[in-house]
Amino acid sequence: MSSTMQRQTGNERSLGELLSAMTSDVSLLVRKELELAKAETKDELRTAGRAAGAMGAAAFVGYLAVLMLSFAAAWGLSEVMAAGWAFLIVGVVYAVIGAVLFVQARARAREISPVPQQTVETLKEDVEWARARKS
Repeated sequence: MSSTMQRQTGNERSLGELLSAMTSDVSLLVRKELELAKAETKDELRTAGRAAGAMGAAAFVGYLAVLMLSFAAAWGLSEVMAAGWAFLIVGVVYAVIGAVLFVQARARAREISPVPQQTVETLKEDVEWARARKS
């Protein structure tokens, strides 16, 4: 029996077979990574959408409450000072509160990550795996 026949019948595979298997594995890996990235991105967008809806509803109800309370506070202050000054004071107080809330909302919005972190990590691991297998 020749050495070529022994290689093919034994546990060893030819270089072409190994490259074909590796190409197939890499292709499967890339498809799975893309599926993971899509799922992760979809999940992140769903979470952001729910948060945006809740913020919108809270903002509307808060607006109505602030409007009613503003009129009540201004009319209450108008009993001890001129009505114009009372409404101005109430307006300035709410402007300061609005500025603080805006800064907090902007900080929360920055926490939303559009990059699928889990996928990035697994891609890094895959690159390391491929490098180790190549050597």
